[in-house]
Amino acid sequence: MRTLRIREITMMGLSIALTTIGTMVIQIPIPATNGYIHVGDGILLIVAVTLGARAGFIAGGIGSALADILTGYTIWAPFTLIIKGLMGYIMGRIASPSGEPSPLVTKRGLFGACLAAAWMVIGYYVSEAILTSSLQVPIFAIPWNFIQGIGGIIIYTLVGSLLSKANIMRGERERKTN
Repeated sequence: MRTLRIREITMMGLSIALTTIGTMVIQIPIPATNGYIHVGDGILLIVAVTLGARAGFIAGGIGSALADILTGYTIWAPFTLIIKGLMGYIMGRIASPSGEPSPLVTKRGLFGACLAAAWMVIGYYVSEAILTSSLQVPIFAIPWNFIQGIGGIIIYTLVGSLLSKANIMRGERERKTN
């Protein structure tokens, strides 16, 4: 089994922290669901493309679950761990399946982001159905979760394009393939 190197551990820790902070700092409340729209999803999508599916899973799952715990949404943390973790994993597997460096925002990346967002909507529907013991109650949250997913895709596209143009991520992506 391959051991993690210091650089990988550091990047994972920073990715978890950025996802947590991005989820906590800017929150747009959704009264209909008692949830919120945030920038953490855009960050986890960028992490997944840049560092791969495993890092996307870890940063998305742990970072987002930590944000739930720290902002009073503790009941959602176990669900978020799985939903956002798989969201990052899906994005990483689709956007950069070979792990080769490429621009952060590509057609493949946008497709991966859309599938990851669709998974999030489905995952939170199922989670809320479990929590409420109802298949009807979570239907009202679907449009709001869809808006959250679109917000994540927009943030991924805008920030990813800026990072690509600035060549900020180039060095890490090159190290990843060596």
